[in-house]
Amino acid sequence: MFSHVRVGVSDYERALAFYAPLMDLLGHALKFAEPENDWAGWKPADADRPLFLIGGPFSGAHDPGNGQMTAFLAPDRATVARWHALALELGGTDEGAPGLRPHYHANYYGAYVRDLDGNKLCVCCHAAEG
Repeated sequence: MFSHVRVGVSDYERALAFYAPLMDLLGHALKFAEPENDWAGWKPADADRPLFLIGGPFSGAHDPGNGQMTAFLAPDRATVARWHALALELGGTDEGAPGLRPHYHANYYGAYVRDLDGNKLCVCCHAAEG
């Protein structure tokens, strides 16, 4: 469905240090990192797209927006919990601990954080436990 999703950041190096371990935990490969152009991108290990990109704002100051969120798929519930814990260790802000969210569907297991710039992120697994 998507070619790429780009999240704005105010400090490229700081954001790269935050996102790189999180993308690695999910098995996404760094496709490029261009500090001279203030952006980086990750891809699935087995495909060239979709891309998840971070970069400075196109103009003016960064603004994380209201109602925007990027959600990443995790292969299992244990990875959701590890990702959430790692995001907090890296300086992210808790927006919802790992757990079932049955109001979405019976097997929706997710967690929520804000990155260092206030962008809202989710990591989730849709599979039944086991």
